[in-house]
Amino acid sequence: MNTAAPGSAATPRDVDPAWPQRALEDISPTPFWLDSPAAPAAQPPLTGSVSCDLAVVGGGYSGLWTALLAKERDPALDIVVVEAGRVGWQASGRNGGFCMGSLTHGLGNNLSRWPDDLERLTQAGITELAEMRADVERHGIDCDWRDSGELIVATEPWQVENLKEGIELAARAGANHEYLDGEAVRAEVDSPSFLAGVWDHDAAMLDPARLAWGLARVCREKGVRIYEGTPATVLRRAGSGVVLDSPAGEVRARQVMLATNAFPALIRRLRPYTIPVYDHALMTEPLSAEQLAAVGWKNRQGLADSGHFFHYFRISEDDCILWGGWDAVYHWRNGIRPEFDQRRGTFELLSRQFFAYFPQLQGLRFTHGWGGVIDVCSRVSPFFGTALGGRAAYALGFTGGGVGTARFGANVCLDLLAGEKTERTALPIVGSKPVPWPPEPLRAGVIAMTQRSMQKAQDNGGESDLWLRTLEKFKLGFDS
Repeated sequence: MNTAAPGSAATPRDVDPAWPQRALEDISPTPFWLDSPAAPAAQPPLTGSVSCDLAVVGGGYSGLWTALLAKERDPALDIVVVEAGRVGWQASGRNGGFCMGSLTHGLGNNLSRWPDDLERLTQAGITELAEMRADVERHGIDCDWRDSGELIVATEPWQVENLKEGIELAARAGANHEYLDGEAVRAEVDSPSFLAGVWDHDAAMLDPARLAWGLARVCREKGVRIYEGTPATVLRRAGSGVVLDSPAGEVRARQVMLATNAFPALIRRLRPYTIPVYDHALMTEPLSAEQLAAVGWKNRQGLADSGHFFHYFRISEDDCILWGGWDAVYHWRNGIRPEFDQRRGTFELLSRQFFAYFPQLQGLRFTHGWGGVIDVCSRVSPFFGTALGGRAAYALGFTGGGVGTARFGANVCLDLLAGEKTERTALPIVGSKPVPWPPEPLRAGVIAMTQRSMQKAQDNGGESDLWLRTLEKFKLGFDS
């Protein structure tokens, strides 16, 4: 059995130490999901002035779900979506395709922040997953939706105890979680690193880019106008409505939904509440029949390990393995640049860790390596609100959980714009905001200190130091 720690730079004895680097020799920098013949043709940019009832800024999940759901509420609405790049090009097309049935980024986060609403919020998340599945089926969106769930695995003894405690919490919340001992979890996916697991059945796996493209198709079929290559540079009031300025035109609207994820919010007072954090991933070439037999994975779950720093990994429709996570990279002063998508040191670390988990797959090569930026807030779950006298709504801070919660956020924002009190807006996750991040240079220092403390805890049996305990006391989080 491999005794090397998966998170370390060590390589197991039965893997050629040179192989993890050789496996990266031919990787493409294009995100795997976006490198597809299914990619739609580009939509033209906006030129001139257009008017509409509802303008949506951002062509990712939040923006597209908003446009689609608004049309279904009122087919007569005139809706315009403006996207700076291509639909789904950022987080919505770069993520792992984990669609979780949780609005709060997991039961533990729920218990910490909203302990009196554990069951209520959990059931709302499970209901949201079911409604999203129904929408995908009803609209014929071919995104390889699979109700395979997620396996959360322990790779250290202290993590096993945490998983057992999580099973008790899931029972209280009415979530469908199943505990697997070491033998049972390795029967699902065979890695010598796995000591135990919890199978979260309230989750689905999907192709993230095809979901975004499918949503855009349905929006266009319903009459939504989508302009790509159209960054919104300024948002301003205009009478009873708003105006969005772009380089070659403008959108005049009664109301606007802001779905800009990690990019700077057009409403400046919202900017301190999120930071952009880069996450990176690799994708392997397709596994052969022999390689598939060596790892099992017949039920095609998504997986994540359960340390303070963690990997997420899954098998794709064409039998490639996505392997991502671990590093969470913040760049000074909220830096977002195309060159940050590529980080060779992180790819090399991920490759070593991959073959520590799966030494039986030595010889497998990676075909794609990419990064993307996530909007992280201090409560590790989204927040919502309105601005400009109710003319604008926003959903931000998804912290990597947006695949499963963006549709919920879109409905919340439509409720808020309509001034409606609903079961959604009555949930405690709505109407409150996270603690804002401090300004630079304190911001970068706090993040670096937190990551150092997380690494110490990772290496010390999960034991939090004073800094992490202080953050926990004030319910402040930073997700790796």
